[in-house]
Amino acid sequence: MKKLMTMTRQFRDDENGAAMVEYSILIGIITAATITFIIAVGVYVTNSWTTLCNNLLTDTANSTNMTC
Repeated sequence: MKKLMTMTRQFRDDENGAAMVEYSILIGIITAATITFIIAVGVYVTNSWTTLCNNLLTDTANSTNMTC
């Protein structure tokens, strides 16, 4: 009976499962932030590229056969 009580106390005091859940949530938050950052940079670069291309096309007055 004493051995069963000792095992029960050890199981109750074990915090490995809680730490794993916390780390899993932290990894999820970091992953979501990274994906959001990558998408934001992609949108910024796309808009900048489009603006640059449009400016180049209007500056050359379409005299060349430039395509973007």
